[in-house]
Amino acid sequence: MLEKYVFWRMTPYSRADAKERELLENAKHEKVFYAPYLMLALALVGIAIAFYDAYAIYNAQALWCPPPVNGCNEVASSPYARIFNLPVGYFGVIYYLYMFGLAALLAFDPLSRGLRFAALAYTALGVGFSIYFMYLQIVFIHAFCIYCLASAVTTLLLFIAAISHFRATRLEATSE
Repeated sequence: MLEKYVFWRMTPYSRADAKERELLENAKHEKVFYAPYLMLALALVGIAIAFYDAYAIYNAQALWCPPPVNGCNEVASSPYARIFNLPVGYFGVIYYLYMFGLAALLAFDPLSRGLRFAALAYTALGVGFSIYFMYLQIVFIHAFCIYCLASAVTTLLLFIAAISHFRATRLEATSE
């Protein structure tokens, strides 16, 4: 009996090896979706941008603007920079925090229909507001804020990532 055990352990394809090979094969076939992780990183960038804006406005500090675009303080002090008497930056922080949480949940469950749709709808809402704020800067304020532009680009990239994830998972979610 001992010889049988020793011989079995010495074979190159033991039961443990077979189980390990099976796990490796399953891992190869399991599809990894990268869009939720990209959305997490973009949400962190958005949090940083919106937090700086909100922090500076809360402490009544002037925003630092790089030399080519020097309208940050004009935009921040305009009457369009507040919604319900709260600075727009506060809403940006909440938007990106919620987006970070949504992307984290999506990273854990990439095939969830509700999470996929929520990410798509929420980023579409963000793109809509970004377009509106860009319109205000162009037509009414006549000044540009680099932080607003960076936030708009971040939101657009979040929307593109949400669309790509939605499309990539559409067939996967329907087959299960």
